[in-house]
Amino acid sequence: MRLNGFLVLFVLVTVAAGMAYHDLQTKARLAQEAELACVVMNIDRLPLETRLSPLDSVSFTIEDGPVKICYGRPSAKGRAVMDSLVPYGQLWRTGANEPTMIHTSVALDIAGIEVEPGTYSLYTVPGESEWQVIVNRSTSQWGRENNYSDEVRAQEVGRATVRAGSTGEFVETFTISAIDGESGGVSVVLEWENTRVAIPVAGAS
Repeated sequence: MRLNGFLVLFVLVTVAAGMAYHDLQTKARLAQEAELACVVMNIDRLPLETRLSPLDSVSFTIEDGPVKICYGRPSAKGRAVMDSLVPYGQLWRTGANEPTMIHTSVALDIAGIEVEPGTYSLYTVPGESEWQVIVNRSTSQWGRENNYSDEVRAQEVGRATVRAGSTGEFVETFTISAIDGESGGVSVVLEWENTRVAIPVAGAS
């Protein structure tokens, strides 16, 4: 009986160790994916070196896990931006070219939207005083807003509302940055023209 008990204990410990190792492998893989280069589409038709809106990224860490946001950076170039080039009340890819994408190796709370580790597209609906933030599982579509089909919409994880503010000075080129937030989180800050929007991002509880 004692021998059988030892065998059972040995099996349980071995299984637990295997599961722990698998979890570490999974976390390491997700961390590695979050550090990979941004996804580039239509590279033959629209090479990076000829794009008017260059591809850029911002990286930060949540709960020791890397997170990376990839986005295209359009410029105003003398044009009115908010409620003109970027209409109020309409879906926006939150950048140019590919949809803006967020790669995370850890579970996140994005303005109240809880997401599991993985890759998501990030859309917004701008407004004068508030913006809607949309997190979507679909990442294979070209970013153009009219490609946001019913099939893509069906893959939404959630929507949230954040307040819109103003910048201290004119911002010529659309910029996403990350600044320290509360309780180990960050604020993902969108700035263009005279508009500034902060999206709170933290580890999912």
